[in-house]
Amino acid sequence: MLDIEYKNKDIEKAANDYSFARRKYGEIRAELLHKRIDQIRAADSVAMMVQCRIGRCHPLSQDRKGTYALDLDQPYRLIIEETETSIQIVRVLEITNYHV
Repeated sequence: MLDIEYKNKDIEKAANDYSFARRKYGEIRAELLHKRIDQIRAADSVAMMVQCRIGRCHPLSQDRKGTYALDLDQPYRLIIEETETSIQIVRVLEITNYHV
C-alpha cells in the first residue's frame, strides 16, 4: 500500500473531505478525485499503477519529468510524484489542466 502526502492543506482537505471537494471542484471531479485517492492507497507502487493503467496513470515529460498523471474529468488530471524514501510514499501535487 502506498502512503500519501499532500503538497498543501487545500489539496489534502479536498482529497479527504468529499463535501469540500464537491464545493470546490463539482460533483464529477470530486467523485473521481476520491476514487483516484482510494486507488493510490490500494496500490503497491506507482510502477504497478502505470503498468496496470490504473486511472490511466502515466509518466509526464519535459518540465513535469518525474511526475505522473491520473485522469479526472476531461481535461483535468491528478498530478503525483514518488518521494525519495525506502517506504512507498506518493505526494499529491495538484489538480490541474496542464494542457493549456
